Amino acid sequence: MKVIVSIDPVRFPLTGIGRYTFELVRHLAKLEEISDLRRLSGSRFVPSLPEATQCVDDGRASLVRQLKKQLLKSHTVVDLASGFRNWRRQRALLGLEDFVFHGPNYYLPGFAGVSVSTFHDLSVYSWAHCHPPERVRFMQKQIALSLRRADMLITDSEFTRQEVARHFSWPLDKIRSVSLASSPEFYPRSQAEWSATGVRYGLTMGGYTLFAGTIEPRKNLDVLLDAYGLLPLNLRRRWPLVLTGYQGWQSEKLHERIKAASREGWVRYLGYVPAEDLPLLYAGARLFAFPSLYEGFGLPILEAMASGVPVVCSNSSSLPEVAGNAAGMCEAMDVDSLTGLIATGLEDDAWRNSSIEKGLARAAGFSWQRCAEETVAVYREAISGRF
Repeated sequence: MKVIVSIDPVRFPLTGIGRYTFELVRHLAKLEEISDLRRLSGSRFVPSLPEATQCVDDGRASLVRQLKKQLLKSHTVVDLASGFRNWRRQRALLGLEDFVFHGPNYYLPGFAGVSVSTFHDLSVYSWAHCHPPERVRFMQKQIALSLRRADMLITDSEFTRQEVARHFSWPLDKIRSVSLASSPEFYPRSQAEWSATGVRYGLTMGGYTLFAGTIEPRKNLDVLLDAYGLLPLNLRRRWPLVLTGYQGWQSEKLHERIKAASREGWVRYLGYVPAEDLPLLYAGARLFAFPSLYEGFGLPILEAMASGVPVVCSNSSSLPEVAGNAAGMCEAMDVDSLTGLIATGLEDDAWRNSSIEKGLARAAGFSWQRCAEETVAVYREAISGRF
């Protein structure tokens, strides 16, 4: 089998879709069934995945990002740039119609061969108010094109598989769910391994509850702050809530609440944390809290379980598929139940030990190798459906 994968999402520091693309391509390269694997970056084929050292931000990258952000507000500029990129990719793919093309980030160029696209979630439809309007418009337009071009779709969860089928009236037998996995750097750490990170951030091992993710309304942080605020003050100060992640769109009011709680001594916002520090921050937490309203997969809870940390989360969207019986779960908007789960996760040693054991076993059941193997099975289906 011959395969082309777009590696455009691989930008360091790796975030969710970038991590998925990076790990998928890395593990596809190890499979004997694939005789020729090509990596398409923009409209050029490159010999290997980029490395973190190739993506150092020297200041110019920030200026480019700001310029792109401004240009995205012009529909005419976006449409012209998108059309030009698609034309260049189509030219790069000419003569390679015996390959399977995989777009791991929704988008597919025009291509005469077999095409497969991964749809990670439908938040630009079901949670459009949580995205900038220009992003919603761009993604919805690209997704519509991909649906016309795709032979098969991949989703990260069964929840998203069903959602895609319902929303677009796509046949379920043309959509396959392929789970993601935790990366190897997420594992339990000893005090000696962790101590330098603790000093750097002013934290104590086992001395905080962690949330990791973009600070935005969809992550349900208002409810998390409400629930944490109901704990006794001495408990909150003993185990403060530590938040890490990019500042998302329309999060100003959230940040006002975070600052107020910080002044009271029970919340800390670390902002974006370097990729090399994040696994250690996971491993040092006493509890991981993730009451998100909507997730296509919910990789953070899998990373927490792999790190040997108990998890409490909402039972919304795809999260029950990932958590299984290893996490404490409640309705996303149930503040009182979430408070009870957090208190149990902090104070009940029997529950904590059981949750840690179940979580490690649960996380071990997901692997990037299996993700790659199941993805190749989708390629086979796409080929057989075409010919």
